[in-house]
Amino acid sequence: METNLPIVVIEDHAIIRGLVKRVAEDAFGAPDVHDAREGEAGVDLCQQVQPALVLLDLELPDVEGFELIDRIREVAPRARILVLSSHTESYVLHRLQASQVDGFVDKNEHSPEMLEEALRRVADGKRYFSPSVEAAFARFRTDPHAFAKLLSDREQEMLRLFGQGWSDATIAEQVGLREVTVRNHRRNIMSRLGIHSTPTLIRYALEHGFSRVRPDS
Repeated sequence: METNLPIVVIEDHAIIRGLVKRVAEDAFGAPDVHDAREGEAGVDLCQQVQPALVLLDLELPDVEGFELIDRIREVAPRARILVLSSHTESYVLHRLQASQVDGFVDKNEHSPEMLEEALRRVADGKRYFSPSVEAAFARFRTDPHAFAKLLSDREQEMLRLFGQGWSDATIAEQVGLREVTVRNHRRNIMSRLGIHSTPTLIRYALEHGFSRVRPDS
């Protein structure tokens, strides 16, 4: 494995960026590490550097994490992507599977030694997911009541918007639908999930990772 491996780290917390750089040096000797605090800068770096490995946080201030994954693949198609996140809700894991990332490191449970193992395996062309995440994938696949088996992709996206607590009129304006269409989506989603009130729907969206309460909200 090459020692000057080109790596891009996209993470808004300086302590985590520093930790990842140190662990990468332990794993590869003298990797060529570049870092960015925001998604847009990270995409620019990936285009310039053409990294072999990208480590990115899903929760960045300017670009939604899964949109960022798609954009990185456009500008650096050979890069292998290792996600760093403290969010392991079922919707996040569902989207991780759909995005076919090369690995996932849970910030809540991974030690520097586990991160080093993840870096080595992903850089070596393998995939890495922690045991708890693999177990969650298995539970999700076998659960007959999992939202992915009850809701279409469009309904999942609408549930993400409902979880923001927005009105039907606001959502209709956001996505370019008629208000009655949004209202029908809300009613159908609630029926399929066995939910009988909007506050319960919002709580479901938050608990499963469709939506998130922002610190400034």
